[in-house]
Amino acid sequence: MATDVNKKAIVDGLAVSSKAMLKAAELGEKLASSVDRVYLVGCGAPNRIMLGLEYWIQHSSPSLEVRRYFPAEFIAQSPARLDKRTVVLLGSKSGTTPETVAAAEFLKGKPCVTVAVTQTEDLPLARAVQHPFLMGETNEAHTGMFMIMQAFVGGLLAGKDKWPLQAKLMTSLANLPEAMADTQESNDKRAAEEARLYKDDRILYEVASGPMFNTAYVFGVCILMEMQWMHSYPIEAAEFFHGPFEIVDQNTPMVLMLGEDPSRPLMERVVRFCKKYTERLVIYDSRDFEMKGIDPDIRAIVAPYILEAALVRIAHRLAVWHNQPLSTRRYMWKTEY
Repeated sequence: MATDVNKKAIVDGLAVSSKAMLKAAELGEKLASSVDRVYLVGCGAPNRIMLGLEYWIQHSSPSLEVRRYFPAEFIAQSPARLDKRTVVLLGSKSGTTPETVAAAEFLKGKPCVTVAVTQTEDLPLARAVQHPFLMGETNEAHTGMFMIMQAFVGGLLAGKDKWPLQAKLMTSLANLPEAMADTQESNDKRAAEEARLYKDDRILYEVASGPMFNTAYVFGVCILMEMQWMHSYPIEAAEFFHGPFEIVDQNTPMVLMLGEDPSRPLMERVVRFCKKYTERLVIYDSRDFEMKGIDPDIRAIVAPYILEAALVRIAHRLAVWHNQPLSTRRYMWKTEY
């Protein structure tokens, strides 16, 4: 199993997304005056990308209503306000996620606008919506989806509320692939040592707040739980002191993630507590990373993806210790479920 950082592969893997995000931003700005509601629909990692989108819309827009759904939940609830002033944004890397495709089909014939991000135009999700945006076949789909969706939302905010950071956002998103590749490379030595320390643990807890919970979920569930079969559980900082903190003792292994958004004080409180009660502590703070090419006003928006780039190096090293490649699955794509 190769563990070297392939910077070229990371950047090249996001080249199609870098182009698609320009058109996504244009569409967002074009639709802005006719949109009052944004519904975000996706499973797993796409849903957690949408958590960040939801956070920044709520933080920045005085005029847009935003709600986030899992697709099966969305269909079952059948929101009453799927009118012509509603845009529904869907996401699926594979473009074949049954629940997400079903949600897109459910929306056909309704007056709302449908937008989706997936890999290629032949996929069922791309064919089922009015405005598909494509990442191409890529191993960097999580970041690519974020770049396109965030550009679209930025366009909406700029057109609807005169959000002043859209130009800075687009420049920063264009520089994000290089910044993530640099982050992976710079963190590799640290990650190798942390993987060595955690290699025998089958339980691990990740704690984050606000949009950084996206990274806690993707690292904890989509990588360690799904690919390494670890009992890995992400916890939101706002919920930590309402039950979960009772599991902490001096041997509890934890990864704490701090961003630069308004929710940061929630995580700082978690850090203070955990430093007192456990010695098995790894802390990742986005302020410690350079983020070359990212505008200071945009650092908080892209910070979850910078920390994800850093943390994925731990996963690559754990895969070697466990002799279990990150491509390993027990049930996914192999059985009926």
